[in-house]
Amino acid sequence: MKFSRLLLPALLAATAVTATSCASGSTLQQFETAPRQLVLEDYFKGETTAYGVFEDRFGKVRRQFKVNITGEVKGNRLTLTEKFEYDDGERDTRVWEIDILGNGQYRGTAGDVPVPAVGQVSGNAFNWKYKVDLKVGDSVWNVGFDDWMFLMQDDVLINRAYVTRYGIEIGQVTIAFNKK
Repeated sequence: MKFSRLLLPALLAATAVTATSCASGSTLQQFETAPRQLVLEDYFKGETTAYGVFEDRFGKVRRQFKVNITGEVKGNRLTLTEKFEYDDGERDTRVWEIDILGNGQYRGTAGDVPVPAVGQVSGNAFNWKYKVDLKVGDSVWNVGFDDWMFLMQDDVLINRAYVTRYGIEIGQVTIAFNKK
């Protein structure tokens, strides 16, 4: 009993720190006047290649991957076909259907995204939030993603995603996109 009384406050404090640390601290409004303006459908139209890593909550790199992305715009819909190649040999494909809602707002679905994703662009930044049914070993985990993408010089797009499960950060994904 004494041990649990001592452990509970420390556990609650650690959980609060972890849960709040997954927020980037950025707001979209701070990027409104950026020198580059990101238009998602323009950036992803055609062929794009991306390279990324997944780090667990302790900073250990757990996976590395390459993604070949084909983007197609028809009317107010952006379709992204993402073909993942992981360093361990695994291959996977995700197809996003993203509705262009106007005013920098987007909503998207994919086969492993059970609830529509929502996103907003401001200046050179894009914040995209969604849940994914992620295969982990023989299990499937429903995890949250809070993606922050930033358009840099030379058409490079940097993505930092904070990954959570049950509201607690379990890792981060860093991806660099390069237009072909």
